[in-house]
Amino acid sequence: MEELIKKLLEELGEDPEREGLRKTPERVAKSWKYITRGYGEDPAALIHGAIFEEEVREMVLLKDIDFFSVCEHHLLPFIGKAQVAYIPNRRIGGRSKLARLGDVFARRLQVQERLTRQIAETLQAELRPQGVAVIMEAEHLCMQMRGVEKQNSVAVTSCMLGVFRDNLATRSELLNLLSHGQRRAF
Repeated sequence: MEELIKKLLEELGEDPEREGLRKTPERVAKSWKYITRGYGEDPAALIHGAIFEEEVREMVLLKDIDFFSVCEHHLLPFIGKAQVAYIPNRRIGGRSKLARLGDVFARRLQVQERLTRQIAETLQAELRPQGVAVIMEAEHLCMQMRGVEKQNSVAVTSCMLGVFRDNLATRSELLNLLSHGQRRAF
């Protein structure tokens, strides 16, 4: 990878041997390995360590989970927040694992639509809840730094499974919680 970065610098018209760039290929290679470490992680294994049997059947909602990923089309970041909800069916998942699940998929080259679906489908398969909803909002640097250069654009994607897809009242409850819920400091 370092040789590729060195060649990229040359193609850009830079001198990879100048003082400020000498270690750039090494730093960039380490950075990309870190940013894309999701390829080496198993999302199902992550969740399996934190599934608990509970007689809970009410909605669980994790709000404003920060995430970042890299657009597979331009290799530029997209950054945003995820909202993850599910209705248990005698199985609940550990909060930190649910939040980290998004990172497993986000730390791969992605499109937001697929990322949203991957999180929802993995939760549905592993927790076997009555339903799962994932809503993601992100700013894409590929739209802000290049191309149309729209600085305030936000992409919103959702994946609704089970009762969130089939039951309008359940979906409405979720959307109401998201639009009216306020974060409180305790």
